Amino acid sequence: MANLGYLQLTRDCYQGCRFCSNPPTGVDLTVDEMKAEIDTLAGLGYDGIILTGGEPTLSPLLFGALQHATEAGLFNRMITNGQLLADRDFFAKCVDAGLSHIHVSLHSYRPAVHDFITRYERAWETLVAALEHVPELGITCDINTVICTYNADHLHETVQWLCERFPFIRHFVWNNMDPDGNRAEENPDCIPRHHEFQVSLERAMDYLHASGRTFRAERVPLCFMPRYPWASTETRKIVKEEERCIRFLDRKGYVRQTQFLHGKGSSCDACRWDPICAGMYSMAKTYDERELSPIFEDPLPTIQTVLGHEPEPALMARIEARRGKRSTTEQPSEDQRRRARLQVL
Repeated sequence: MANLGYLQLTRDCYQGCRFCSNPPTGVDLTVDEMKAEIDTLAGLGYDGIILTGGEPTLSPLLFGALQHATEAGLFNRMITNGQLLADRDFFAKCVDAGLSHIHVSLHSYRPAVHDFITRYERAWETLVAALEHVPELGITCDINTVICTYNADHLHETVQWLCERFPFIRHFVWNNMDPDGNRAEENPDCIPRHHEFQVSLERAMDYLHASGRTFRAERVPLCFMPRYPWASTETRKIVKEEERCIRFLDRKGYVRQTQFLHGKGSSCDACRWDPICAGMYSMAKTYDERELSPIFEDPLPTIQTVLGHEPEPALMARIEARRGKRSTTEQPSEDQRRRARLQVL
């Protein structure tokens, strides 16, 4: 198992991404708070830490956090828009402080689209310059892409371009955008329907799978990625019985997530994959459960693929016990679901 903790160092950012779920709050950590958060993860036996934001490279705590996490025995990662890492000297200083892996947020291989989404001039150009430094600095790099209306039709083209331009990139992550709160509510034009990205997402997965690369998708119900259910972040957490901790710099504060469940619809009641699927995020609020459809295939092959071996009977019993289980915080009420189904799909 690999439990990773997320620590927001700052919520400041140069970019103004249209779907940002973590915009500036004016709240910052103190040095003592930063060290205490890292020590907590180490005490829980976590494998690594992911520094995030906002944009973590803007935080004066960045180098101290990297060094303290390294001393605590945690694998260091960072989610970044890459703007400051285009400066090779700054990038090298991060690596010297302990940074060993970055998750770079690139939302389209088309410069105009990426810059439009991020609302930052030359964001694409600067990010690409940062990627050029990765091999020579001896670290590894993943690509994070938030799925939205403006890139939903060319996710596969983006991964093909990246693999050809930067063959050292071996792992990709897609996050279906969080439509609740923050900037997404100000920019509802960004919110895609699941069917709008399903074909392109599957083509992207086909390409990466054929090339021997790895990938994950989050907030995507399994019925929208039926050929690659083992690549769902939530499904992997469920099957491996992992957790994650996130320290937000807003009212959410410290969150230790041990349950991975969103909303479930009527189709989920008949779905054989119900125990291993998190369901639909923001169901009956932003997304419509009528998009969901049941899967009738045996979930065991997916469980075997995630684990890499045959599951123990006790684990299978625990997974099966999830059938029909619904989130106490994210499952909409029957009245909410009824009203949502009255709307035009």
